[in-house]
Amino acid sequence: MSKWRDQALALAGIFQFATLVERLAKTGTAPQSQLETGVYSLFQQNPESAEAVFGGADKLLPGLKAARQLLQSRQHPEYTDCLRYVLSILYLQRQLAKKRELLSIIGSRLEKARIQAEHFSLTHENVFSNLAGIYSDTLSTFRFRIQVLGDFNYLQQQRIANQIRAMLFAGVRAATLWRQLGGSRLHLLFQRKKLLTATNALITQIESSISQSGDTL
Repeated sequence: MSKWRDQALALAGIFQFATLVERLAKTGTAPQSQLETGVYSLFQQNPESAEAVFGGADKLLPGLKAARQLLQSRQHPEYTDCLRYVLSILYLQRQLAKKRELLSIIGSRLEKARIQAEHFSLTHENVFSNLAGIYSDTLSTFRFRIQVLGDFNYLQQQRIANQIRAMLFAGVRAATLWRQLGGSRLHLLFQRKKLLTATNALITQIESSISQSGDTL
């Protein structure tokens, strides 16, 4: 069960950051705590567990709910763009995995960005700018590039564009974890029930924990 639990968490990460890309592109805003989780995940290069990548399973509740919706129905009008980003992120990660040299460059540049984030904060504009720069210099050089759709007024703003690139980057990080845990597109087709069961169990566990902590206040 632990294998499916970990895969469900990694998949939720991809969905959560894809949802943030969509929200930023269409509304210009996204929950600060979720942006923070995305940036945090990029700096976890040797995590002890799947949930350690995100700072705890509870940080992925929105992504778990989005993943559940799609695993249940395969199609959901609310998540059309999100699903396109998820599939694009998975494809981009596969391309990146073949390029050892680029992975090494990304690793060393992320380490410098991590030190910068310690000096400022995880969601400081300078950190987003740095992460967006790494994404542009590496993943944006591939022939396949993710096309983000949204409000032109927001997409033209450098601050929002930087946040979008950082969340796409975080999505690729989650997709890397997904692959490391044995996840594949075939799993999304043929192991949906197992992933859905693990996702539902995680949501129940997190919501129960939230309600209990609320009771103790």
